[in-house]
Amino acid sequence: MAGDTGKVSARLTELAITLPPVAAPVAAYVPAVQAGDLVFTSGQLPFTDGALPATGAVGEGAAVTPADATSYARTATLNALAAIDDLVGIDNVRQIVKVVGFVASAPGFGGQPAVVNGASDLLGEIFGEAGAHARSAVGVAELPLGSPVEVELIVRVA
Repeated sequence: MAGDTGKVSARLTELAITLPPVAAPVAAYVPAVQAGDLVFTSGQLPFTDGALPATGAVGEGAAVTPADATSYARTATLNALAAIDDLVGIDNVRQIVKVVGFVASAPGFGGQPAVVNGASDLLGEIFGEAGAHARSAVGVAELPLGSPVEVELIVRVA
């Protein structure tokens, strides 16, 4: 599917997914950079309309539930896709190469892989086989602005 002109855009429409506007950087960086046939996104937070939906650590009994964090990983991934679309056009994506997901984790929380599935599952829905990717799911003490999750992508483009 990915790689055929207009197919990714058509799939987004079919799934009723609209890419958000590119999130404004919160420091000295750009949202995405192309190097050869690869695009690397900066870490994307789950901004919705310019605001984080929640802040704090993820875990049972923590500020953010694992289920909510999984949803936020999906939102952060949409923000990463928006950065890619703005740089090279979403229909030029041929393959999702790598996903790195960071989860602000409460002490004892080990569910980072399930949280980052919010990103992986979305990419599979959109890109099908071309959405299969390598991945890291990392627990951290804190993320920028108190965000519960952060996602970055590496994709291969035409």
